[in-house]
Amino acid sequence: MTILIDRDQVISSPALVPAERDLARNHGGELTIGLVNNMPDPALKATERQFLKLLQAAAGPRRIRLHCFSLPSVKRSPEAKWHVESEYSDLSDLKRQKFDGLIVTGAEPVAPELDQEPYWHDLTELIDWAKGNTRSAIWSCLAAHAAVLHLDGIARRRLPAKCHGIFDCDAVTSDALTVAAPAPLKVSHSRLNELAESDLAQAGYQVLTRSAEAGVDVFVRQYASRFVFFQGHPEYDALSLQREYLRDIGRYLARERETYPRLPVSYFDAATEDKLGRFEKKAVHQRHPALTTELPGLNLRADIDAGSAAAVLFRNWVQYLSMEVEAPVLAPQPKVLVPR
Repeated sequence: MTILIDRDQVISSPALVPAERDLARNHGGELTIGLVNNMPDPALKATERQFLKLLQAAAGPRRIRLHCFSLPSVKRSPEAKWHVESEYSDLSDLKRQKFDGLIVTGAEPVAPELDQEPYWHDLTELIDWAKGNTRSAIWSCLAAHAAVLHLDGIARRRLPAKCHGIFDCDAVTSDALTVAAPAPLKVSHSRLNELAESDLAQAGYQVLTRSAEAGVDVFVRQYASRFVFFQGHPEYDALSLQREYLRDIGRYLARERETYPRLPVSYFDAATEDKLGRFEKKAVHQRHPALTTELPGLNLRADIDAGSAAAVLFRNWVQYLSMEVEAPVLAPQPKVLVPR
């Protein structure tokens, strides 16, 4: 699937993308970006929409040609597999060309160790390819953990409890990626593991943002391509964490997980947290899938500011790609012979 993104068009879903002839105008150079969407089936289409909206808002006067892919070794339901096979481009097509930018999402873990995941080989091949065939690549959540393990042998560490919620992150290094960023940046995190800042620093990575509660947020490493790593999910919309939380409750009630999920940090308002606390007690006592019909109405905190961090990060990232694209190429100057 190739999507042409122009700031003046309305894109509600990838299925409603205008034909290329309707986007013939080009106001400031065209960028080619690849999205390798490996998110779990329930989040597959939502992830497409989130990145589409972010890139369209960040495009400015430019047109972006977005190519969608997914690792073929990520396990899918029949419905999701049909969507990927019919709407996405084949990953082999990606490796036959160069991209200005690449975005690689995480995937749901199914093995105890990253290098035992069924998609490990495909993912590491993609990491190696991106070093020399992109101007910059973004690695999100599990993809970030996999990348640093493959590149430098840095192993992630299991957390005592899931890092899940919206966290205040501070810029700790001056960088073009965080120019004009709000202080603090409110970023969604949803993970069971973390990378230690000391391990990253020792290997030569530069941490750009961190949270006192969630640890490292955004960090970078320069190869021929500039690699940008997100431990969090700045692209998440306001309801992403709610969908994950309700999914985990459903899995607990269906006995697909052993522990009841913790509330996302700084996410629901106080009244909702109180109602969910009462529901948890009932769910633990009466554990049955039918209880999902008794979940209370949910209200988010008014100050979560979803998307503000992503808007800044992606605007600056697209600007970085554009500077590379639009930099003038100087023609060789004729030699001037000076008489001796």
